[in-house]
Amino acid sequence: MERKVALITGSSTGIGRAIALKLAGEGMNIIVNYSRSEKDAYKTKKDIENLGVKCLVFKASIEDEEAVKNMIEKTIHELNRLDILVNNAGVTNFVDHEDLDGLKDEYWDRVMNVNVKGTFYCCKLAYPYLKKQSGTIVNITSVAGQTGLGSSIAYAASKAAANSLTKSLARVMAPKVRVNSIAPGLVSTRWIQDNEDDMRHLAEGTPLGRIATPEDIAELTYAVINHAGFLTGEIIRVDGGMFIN
Repeated sequence: MERKVALITGSSTGIGRAIALKLAGEGMNIIVNYSRSEKDAYKTKKDIENLGVKCLVFKASIEDEEAVKNMIEKTIHELNRLDILVNNAGVTNFVDHEDLDGLKDEYWDRVMNVNVKGTFYCCKLAYPYLKKQSGTIVNITSVAGQTGLGSSIAYAASKAAANSLTKSLARVMAPKVRVNSIAPGLVSTRWIQDNEDDMRHLAEGTPLGRIATPEDIAELTYAVINHAGFLTGEIIRVDGGMFIN
């Protein structure tokens, strides 16, 4: 039986790496995408191949539509199919919400180009191939898109836009392709390394009393892909109960 193929953007480290390893462990061939962390990407490739599946690595910034197009075309050329797209790549600049003047135009442009337009490019260009396999898309967004909190006002706005994009594309791509978002809260990745003690203290006050691990997000991603065939257009918040409403 031919293995399914999953493309995970931003998968050299953190949540993306955990998702790539989870899907590889379930027998899928994996496309690792990165924009800067080449050493980490090839370490992830080695770990994936040790699980007995194929892994290709592509450097591509998802805000570059032509680079995304080339990555997907090469995936099809090498592995003949694409079943799953996980849009995990994202960027931010840490700007205090009260510092309105500090939220520079270039910060807005960068976060919107990657987190929104880049996600759209990946979905649009993968869609013809996903449709052939009755595939699925999972967008990794953030609770910031629902709460307006997070690393900056621009980041929160970009994740709200990505959630809206999920709903729009779920309608457009149905019934062949399902599109959902997973919106994590605090996750123990390099993004919070400089403030991890503060974040852990904050998480202690939540119902589950801890920060999420990348593996927590990976497990849910796999469940949405493989065990939720009647789910589309949903934003699934994963925050340990921090924002119960």
